Amino acid sequence: MQNFKPKKNRNPYLRFLMVLGGILSVTLGVIGIALPILPTTPFFLLAAFLFVRSSTRLYRWLLTHRIFGSYIRNYIHNRSISKGVKIFTLGLLWATILLSVYLTNHIPWVQILLILIALGVSIHIISLNTTPKEYDDRNDPNSVNQY
Repeated sequence: MQNFKPKKNRNPYLRFLMVLGGILSVTLGVIGIALPILPTTPFFLLAAFLFVRSSTRLYRWLLTHRIFGSYIRNYIHNRSISKGVKIFTLGLLWATILLSVYLTNHIPWVQILLILIALGVSIHIISLNTTPKEYDDRNDPNSVNQY
């Protein structure tokens, strides 16, 4: 991962669109933290993909952000998330899904769809590697220092 040097797009219009798309992706990812219907991780990964090709400053900001930077770095480098993030994500997911199922009690197909979505997301989250508790990505040469 340390040798990864993507080429920045030289077309200023395309770079502008990529920055705009990255900002939109971060916004949707942040909203997805509170609304489990929106998938947070894919939006953050899309933002990283767009920023790395358009804006070094925004890419560095995203990966060193004090709240979700280590989460994104761990996912990109190790395809892992911490145990606490897994527990928090699954708890929030099921709390909001069950509330939504309760509120849509007259629409059975919506309830079934919500439960199936929650099961799929839960399986994905559980299948991710768990970041070791002692792992500190600040000491990883492929991590923060690279950005």
